[in-house]
Amino acid sequence: MKTHFLSAPRIVFQPQFNHRTPMKKNKPSQPKKDKCARMKANANDHDSPGKKRPRREINPPKALALRQEPEAPDIEDFSFDREEVSGARASLLEWYDLNRRELPWRMSGSEGNTGNAPEDEEEEDRRAYGVWVSEVMLQQTRVQTVIDYYNRWMLKWPSLHHLASASLEEVNEMWAGLGYYRRARFLLEGAKMIVAGGEGFPRTVGALRKIPGIGDYTAGAIASIAFNEVVPVVDGNVVRVLARLKAISANPKDSATVKNFWKLAAQLVDPDRPGDFNQSLMELGATVCTPLNPSCSSCPISIQCQALSISRKDESVTVTDYPSKGVKTKQREEFSAVCVVEILRGEDAFASNSTESGYLLVKRPDEGLLAGLWEFPSVMLKDEADSDTRRKAIDNFLEQSFGLDLTICIPITREDVGDFVHIFSHIRLRIFVELLVLRLKDETSFFRKHSKKTLTWKYVDSEALSSLGLTSGVRKVYAMVQKFKKNSLPKCSQPRRRSRLKQ
Repeated sequence: MKTHFLSAPRIVFQPQFNHRTPMKKNKPSQPKKDKCARMKANANDHDSPGKKRPRREINPPKALALRQEPEAPDIEDFSFDREEVSGARASLLEWYDLNRRELPWRMSGSEGNTGNAPEDEEEEDRRAYGVWVSEVMLQQTRVQTVIDYYNRWMLKWPSLHHLASASLEEVNEMWAGLGYYRRARFLLEGAKMIVAGGEGFPRTVGALRKIPGIGDYTAGAIASIAFNEVVPVVDGNVVRVLARLKAISANPKDSATVKNFWKLAAQLVDPDRPGDFNQSLMELGATVCTPLNPSCSSCPISIQCQALSISRKDESVTVTDYPSKGVKTKQREEFSAVCVVEILRGEDAFASNSTESGYLLVKRPDEGLLAGLWEFPSVMLKDEADSDTRRKAIDNFLEQSFGLDLTICIPITREDVGDFVHIFSHIRLRIFVELLVLRLKDETSFFRKHSKKTLTWKYVDSEALSSLGLTSGVRKVYAMVQKFKKNSLPKCSQPRRRSRLKQ
């Protein structure tokens, strides 16, 4: 049985017989009494272990009484000795100084504050803001993707005060395509909170953790990189490096294991250059100690790597066995029907390719998945419904939200465009797309009537739609519709299928 790395060493107690414990016994017959007496008389020591010495020893030596099970060969060691710490610090910082990538948010040790030189408070705040934005963007997103987003963001909102004056819609538009939109909302809420507090950018992990959306990792990154607080950071890259360095096979998602990784990282962090050291660990994991193809020959701390040492002695073990691969949670499957409603304007009611047209967009609720973002009208389905069922659900939504039925509009065409699967972290969403082209009988009345509706919506033309910051899923829907219109609709001059909007 494998010993759990957090369990105390299992102690095996040797069986003992306590001769002082009273024993229940029947009234003995005379012969038995004589026999017991003879045994007692022959004993050399009345305090000896027991009546039958060959079977057991009553008072064995203490070292034998408590016998520790042999440690499993892969028992986890969550500690570094002094030599390991000093060696890792020197090797990693030297490697980082020579090999770090030039990234727009990164301050080198020579350019930034290394802890020895005083720095202007405004400059520190500016750097902290840049670190914050970059670290939030980099969560679940590739570095090369983030670079362009970061540069555009900093050009639009170069300081915390600039961001605090932005609207959520502006922030979402700038963030569109990065995914995990809650991160953008938390950035905005955090900026507003810091500016409203009037005390400048928080400078310690404890103070940073009070800001919405800033967790242990982001707080550690900001505090160490911008303010030289000697604190660790632990992200996926750091976990991978540490797990291989110490050959830790425990589940990296387990809460107790996570705490121990933080303890390991805290032992290593360099007191003179905490920010650079933390970045060196992350950089090593991102560029050398990668998940599938680590370049061990290029690793500055390979001599200390226990996973590499084990793999060289045992061909059945590889460096990539560390850390262990946790069981992935199965994504739940969901279904959605999306209706791209195109409203034609002008005199030609049957000009399905009219340039004088626009689209209805609705805003999602402020809480939940993709909160506060714009999308085409859509409904969730219980299962993989057929076309008629999907259209009935869409018709109900359009009627309840906009009053759209045959009494106020002229349907031009309605076509099923296709479907695709959009992947979220925990959801596999299959989206069925249809195009509904219509013309309003009284445009002025419709837009005036629905301008006061509680549902937030807007009508945008093609040019405005293309420039909006839409999610990748919404952009894919729009691209599908545009391709369908280009390839199919121009081929017919009359509507191909009449709408089934309710009368």
